[in-house]
Amino acid sequence: MTTLCFFRFWLGFGIGGDYPLSATIMSEYANKRTRGAFIAAVFAMQGIGILAGATVSIVVSAAFNNTYHRPPFNVDPIGSTPPQADFVWRIVFMVGAIPAMLTFYWRMKMPETARYTALIEGNAERAALDMAKVMEVELHAEQDKLDKLRARDSYGLFSMEFARRHGLHLLGTTTTWFLLDIAFYSQNLFQKDVLTAVGWLPKAGTMSALEEVYRISRAQALIALCSTVPGYWFTVAFIDILGRFIIQLFGFLMMTAFMFGLSIPYYSLRDNHDKHIVFIVLYAFTFFFANFGPNATTFIVPAEVFPARLRSTCHGISAASGKAGAIVGAFGFLYAAQNRHEGKQDPGYPTGLGIRTSLILLGVINALGFLFTFLIPETKGRSLEEITGEAEDDEGDVAQMKMTSGRPEITV
Repeated sequence: MTTLCFFRFWLGFGIGGDYPLSATIMSEYANKRTRGAFIAAVFAMQGIGILAGATVSIVVSAAFNNTYHRPPFNVDPIGSTPPQADFVWRIVFMVGAIPAMLTFYWRMKMPETARYTALIEGNAERAALDMAKVMEVELHAEQDKLDKLRARDSYGLFSMEFARRHGLHLLGTTTTWFLLDIAFYSQNLFQKDVLTAVGWLPKAGTMSALEEVYRISRAQALIALCSTVPGYWFTVAFIDILGRFIIQLFGFLMMTAFMFGLSIPYYSLRDNHDKHIVFIVLYAFTFFFANFGPNATTFIVPAEVFPARLRSTCHGISAASGKAGAIVGAFGFLYAAQNRHEGKQDPGYPTGLGIRTSLILLGVINALGFLFTFLIPETKGRSLEEITGEAEDDEGDVAQMKMTSGRPEITV
């Protein structure tokens, strides 16, 4: 456990840095008309990763289960888990390192964004060269204009100027991400109960350990394929049409509606075989509208609403707030969902609120996310400088574009 925690910490450190970097790099290289779709496409690859992870788990567990087949837990509690099962989770974990290794080389080859090089490092010439290489345009660096701009907008994260300009924006991005992840990660914990209730998974005692891994992975892949992944790509398709604000607001609203629709008649839906299709559809739609909604937009908006020198920092703060919500959701739901009657809860846990009440509480959390979304501005179709208030200086825009010999010429 110590070894796992140590390396998971560094995994969190790496991914925690990659979240703001990926979003910021894409937001600063994309044009304002398609910026939302490009950032959403970066985030949508998470769905591909979910499917890939489930596929690896399915293949590895099926291979081991066929080779080392064991009786169900109810027949032989000890023998139902073969010693070789210890390799299964290790192989799945190790395969997860391959994408990181493949990405590392290209990550190291990527230049800083021109906005960072110009506004943070103060090097207009380097910024112009990097932009020329990426965008294949002719550029001219104007260091004097850049120095004036940097001298004018030099407020820091903890300044009153930042609080006045972007304080509510940061409150909005952190609270909505926090509330979303409470609900989102709680739903993941609840997934096994839903799948068992509708018959997609047998009772745990009727399976061996390896068979259980295989069946859970297969069911999760099906949920991802039917609801999670389509939700991501619906966001890619519609975010620059509908806008970030509308998608996030509508997503939270539908998550609230479907969560209440699932939780209020929970026992009736769970225990009535004729209603199992309704049960799984309601559950799937909460995931669909999480991804065609706040799970995507909470990643996108912080990469757009803050000034260049603080963009990745504020995105990182927002993402960290989301992970705090994930901790609250994971641990909180684990305890809250325990049976309220003494002796009926899981061994080692105190009595809780019960699953139905816990799900109603998640609906309330989604409703709070809906309300806090009103702190976030719409960024669709606007340049980053226009959104953050950096667009105007003493002589006009930060970047002046004109046409020369049929090709764009940009002054940085």
